[in-house]
Amino acid sequence: MSAINRFLGDSPLRVVIKLIVVSFLVGIVMATFGWSAWDVIYRIEDFFVGIWNLGFDAIYRFWGYFLLGAAVVIPGFLILRLLSYRR
Repeated sequence: MSAINRFLGDSPLRVVIKLIVVSFLVGIVMATFGWSAWDVIYRIEDFFVGIWNLGFDAIYRFWGYFLLGAAVVIPGFLILRLLSYRR
């Protein structure tokens, strides 16, 4: 068995024929549901954009919590330092 046959799992001609048949069947199913290849690409793109946005949403949420806590902690720290400085 040659390296290309081992890589493909069968002879190249048989693999091409199998891919043509499976592609045709998948095309029939997609046409039945009214999907196009562009719909699939757009869905994949939306998926990754959603993941990207979730990551940045977590950063924005963290930043909001940080600022909220800093609004209390920093003035408290400064007041405590000023009160201990007088002693």
